[in-house]
Amino acid sequence: MEGFVLFLVISMEVLGAAAGVLLPPPMYVFGDSLVWLRRAAKKIGLAGSPPPYLALAWSSSLVVSTALTIGGVSYASGGAGILDSTNAGNNIPLSKQVQYFNATRSKMIAAVGSGAVNTLLSRSVVLIGAGGNDLGTFYRSPPEQQSDVATFYGSLMSNYSAAITDLYTLGARKFAITNLGLVGCLPVNGVLDTAGACSDLRNQLGAGFNDAVRNMLADLAARLPGFRYSLGDASGLMVDTFADPPASGFTDVAGECCGGDQRVDCSPNSTVCANRDHYYFWDAVHISQEAAKQRAEAFYDGPAKYTTPINFKQLVWST
Repeated sequence: MEGFVLFLVISMEVLGAAAGVLLPPPMYVFGDSLVWLRRAAKKIGLAGSPPPYLALAWSSSLVVSTALTIGGVSYASGGAGILDSTNAGNNIPLSKQVQYFNATRSKMIAAVGSGAVNTLLSRSVVLIGAGGNDLGTFYRSPPEQQSDVATFYGSLMSNYSAAITDLYTLGARKFAITNLGLVGCLPVNGVLDTAGACSDLRNQLGAGFNDAVRNMLADLAARLPGFRYSLGDASGLMVDTFADPPASGFTDVAGECCGGDQRVDCSPNSTVCANRDHYYFWDAVHISQEAAKQRAEAFYDGPAKYTTPINFKQLVWST
């Protein structure tokens, strides 16, 4: 199996080069359920979403063949946080996701050698979207804990920076990171806040997180040779979209398509809106397919104000 995989990888690279075709790089995905991997994968030329690691882990050869020839692996987990304590026991935290990536890398090296793997990882894209669940947990913490925001940010950035640095050490060089959108405007706030409107306090907390992420990435780029990144501004995009929803095709940016106005979880028996593309939110915490599509387009090669220091397209095809 290992020999066949190596032959297949080499054949793909040779045929692509001979035809003058740049093959899309593999994509390794980390974070929580808010990361929009299918749209991002389509934008860079992959056939579909990278499959989830735990669906492959039962077979080393399956992990290797998928990672090397299919287009990457997803380690993202619903409910996961940057902090291990976030929703502990109910998800795979970011630190554990990185450990799974390390296990994948070891299997790849055993199959095709460190040289081939290092070359592949250096052109691969690491997509990360995380932090929302950590902020959600912080919202629900006792008031005395919420007063120490600086310590909370410090813990988040320490863990986030460590995870990204570990991925860099393992061979990753291109990082596509998304910040947090307007977390205070999620429909779930209809339950958390009796007024049901956007929470300025929560949006301010999200803005502080986004500022910290931007500074952290700039610091990593200054310290790590060959480290490249693109930071997508989900918050800025949402501000512009919510300022004029019809311009983006939305008629509802407050309620959710699935679940109705009761702010209940989306389930097979839930009421679903008639035209889901007109809703910004699919359920109480997740954006709709149309919103995800627009986000992918904005970050990949949309207006420069939505990404820094380069867009995702420039990151993907950089050498």
